[in-house]
Amino acid sequence: MQHSNAFYIDGRWVTPDQPREFPVINPATERPFATLALGNATDVNKAVAAARRAFLPWAAVTIDERLALLRRILALYEQRYDDFAEAIRLEMGSPRTFAHAGQAARGPAHLKAIIQVLEDFPFEIQRGSTRVLLEPIGVCGLITPWNWPVNQVMVKVAPALAAGCTMVLKPSEYSPLSTLLLAEVLHDAGVPAGVFNLVNGDGEGVGAAIAAHPDVDMVSFTGSTRAGIAVAKLAADGVKRVAQELGGKSANLLLDDVDLADAVTRGVAGCFTNSGQSCSIPTRMLVPRPWLAQAAEIAGRAAAGYRCGPTDDPRTQLGPLVNRAQYQRVQQLIEKGIEEGATLVAGGLGKPDGITAGYYVRPTIFSDVTPEMTLAREEIFGPVLSIMPYDTEEDAIAIANRSEYGLAAYVQARDIDRARRVARRLRAGQVHINYPPADFHAPFGGYRRSGNGREWGEAGLREYLEIKAMVGYGISDD
Repeated sequence: MQHSNAFYIDGRWVTPDQPREFPVINPATERPFATLALGNATDVNKAVAAARRAFLPWAAVTIDERLALLRRILALYEQRYDDFAEAIRLEMGSPRTFAHAGQAARGPAHLKAIIQVLEDFPFEIQRGSTRVLLEPIGVCGLITPWNWPVNQVMVKVAPALAAGCTMVLKPSEYSPLSTLLLAEVLHDAGVPAGVFNLVNGDGEGVGAAIAAHPDVDMVSFTGSTRAGIAVAKLAADGVKRVAQELGGKSANLLLDDVDLADAVTRGVAGCFTNSGQSCSIPTRMLVPRPWLAQAAEIAGRAAAGYRCGPTDDPRTQLGPLVNRAQYQRVQQLIEKGIEEGATLVAGGLGKPDGITAGYYVRPTIFSDVTPEMTLAREEIFGPVLSIMPYDTEEDAIAIANRSEYGLAAYVQARDIDRARRVARRLRAGQVHINYPPADFHAPFGGYRRSGNGREWGEAGLREYLEIKAMVGYGISDD
């Protein structure tokens, strides 16, 4: 892969200070297909210095110029769309169909959304005699995970550019190739030197250096809650803003007026999105107790229909997990579910039948799950659905809210007014009513241990802006 042994700093591809080689594994084959150079704090220092030099000139660029740049990035991304999809197929083990229609599609979707926001965003507002200005926060450290590589990078890079910020990005070392492609696109689109900088590395060597760096004004982090806490502690000495999108354990409430077969089948599909490697997917399905056996039977039949296999086969629906450690963790959690007495309806331990290589997990359904069980409490990050019974609507809401997480929740009901009432009572940053399509303008982020701050659309842009009040500015004629 071109540039996999270099970093992008100050508008150039440069040799790392003391590079460490890291094999990039194709999780569908368990074999390396590229080598990545990992950096250190010296590389971070160089990148932050470049971003600091570039900040004031970039912050002074007009909105029209920023819009023109974002539109060039969009056009170049779309020209290389197939390259992005193929990179994600290899680094993530995403089936080709999903890599193309799901993963790679998030890049232009978020770019288009931020362009629409920027076209008429009010950076100055008159409040009586005070002029309120929204100004770029400064140099941003961006740390992204492996599970949605283009999506997670774009929801940080695009609004940071739109706001007038400069940045240093550390993508995950497990899925770096699509981000290297994006760096090439940004360079070809004409992003000024120093505005965007890329340093590959691990959390200990590069992520920590970014979070603690005194010249970084803001850190935007997406990843596990454990790692997010560590980032916040490192950033605390600098009193820098920290935006976090962390873990989730989203409840899916099926109320007692739904079409059960449809609601359950679509709920399984939602849980199995990206092979279950998504923080906001509906992993806890809550159903009325009298319907529990029927819901389990429908879910088990749906899970049995999912095809695992080679990622270049268009018939494959579920790819592998990203690496061996993640595979082993999911196996341990499936085993824990069995030990704690949940009913195994489909799937279970080991790899799918006929598959000997790759970090594939059997599509798994548990029923009779109680709120105390590990399956109901811990984020699994694999294709594992827990079905939980409830007795009343109040009971369902209480179970849904009984979680340390609060990233997303789901409600299904024929009565839309009822669904809306229930949605208002769920303690989550995003509530999905009746399996809606994605809205790339909807604020994305969570309550409690799911993080703070918001991404996507206008909410995402605001994260990269400081508020200045010019008191006594005068009454506007507007």
